[in-house]
Amino acid sequence: MQGALELPPGFRFHPTDDELVNHYLCRKCASLPISVPIIKEIDLYKFDPWHLPEMALYGEKEWYFFSPRDRKYPNGSRPNRAAGTGYWKATGADKPIGKPKALGIKKALVFYAGKAPKGVKTNWIMHEYRLANVDRSASKNNHNLRVCNNNNNTLYEINFILMV
Repeated sequence: MQGALELPPGFRFHPTDDELVNHYLCRKCASLPISVPIIKEIDLYKFDPWHLPEMALYGEKEWYFFSPRDRKYPNGSRPNRAAGTGYWKATGADKPIGKPKALGIKKALVFYAGKAPKGVKTNWIMHEYRLANVDRSASKNNHNLRVCNNNNNTLYEINFILMV
């Protein structure tokens, strides 16, 4: 997991919500370089959460990933949160990140094993960070995506995974 990254002894990665949005997510969406590539890009929703720690570049009890946002329907904005043998279910209220104007949104999710609505709640929690005020529709004429996005029109999110 950590073999490819050469970090100094004692290094800890504990970014604040603001730092994750401003220094990592915004830079990723704008195709700008990140000084220390510590967050791996994967399609998070193809895996069960217990397989994710071994895929991370860094972390022992918490792991960070960039993941492209998947849509439930091709022309809609609703996210598809089916993953592996279960699904991620949103819980609680969204938290705006940034002041005075929110630049990002933080959402808490819990992994349920099985099919909705009869899934079994697990101890896996994910915090999803996404950019605020980005048009997520699949419209072909969507020019707003390029303002906060890369040349592929891919919307990214940062996912912070932990087991409690």
